[in-house]
Amino acid sequence: MAQESSAQPGRPYPPPAASEPFWPAQATILAAILLQLALPNRLTAGPSWLIPSLEGALLIGMFFATPRQLEHEHPRRRRAALGLTAFVTAANVYSLEALAHLLLHGKVSNGPELIWSGVLIWLTNFLIFGLWYWEMDRGGPGRRAAGRDGTPDFLFPQMTDDRIEPIDWRPRFIDYLYVSLTNATAFSPTDTMPLSAAAKSTMGVQAIVSLITLGLIVSRAVNILG
Repeated sequence: MAQESSAQPGRPYPPPAASEPFWPAQATILAAILLQLALPNRLTAGPSWLIPSLEGALLIGMFFATPRQLEHEHPRRRRAALGLTAFVTAANVYSLEALAHLLLHGKVSNGPELIWSGVLIWLTNFLIFGLWYWEMDRGGPGRRAAGRDGTPDFLFPQMTDDRIEPIDWRPRFIDYLYVSLTNATAFSPTDTMPLSAAAKSTMGVQAIVSLITLGLIVSRAVNILG
């Protein structure tokens, strides 16, 4: 069990146990799969339906194997969730590489399709890294829900300022999704700082993917339109 400490006097760490719904994470995975389905065939590994179908099957299995409220650790669920998240991430990186190769070495004639593909890849990047951060921090959502938080991977503003209520605040899925959004748009942390090497590495990978997507692909597609 994590040893209790305090970032500031009066603010406990770890915070008291509190259950967390699993549906926001499931909805985010589903949204990422739907975004992948919208990509052109030439930007997917195999038929456009193959990888999203496999991801959907894993998501359905997780839906029936996971309670609606996370109240304690679920090691098998977490392993399945991490595997599914890695699978979606790999598919998205493949699509990015295929689109970059097409722009640099292929004959490009459909500018709007390229812009749309870049937007889909960027949105998937934003959603999927929100899941990474949610699953990574303090040992995962199960440990956090049980009040057995490990060492924090992210430093949220609420952890350093006792004037922010409630005093027993703990991060939820929306907080990690917001961290992903700011990192994907600013290419760096904003109000929430990464503390662990894993968090810094993951945020670095996301920033690189986002930078390539927005800087290389979207700008190149705009030039094609012009």
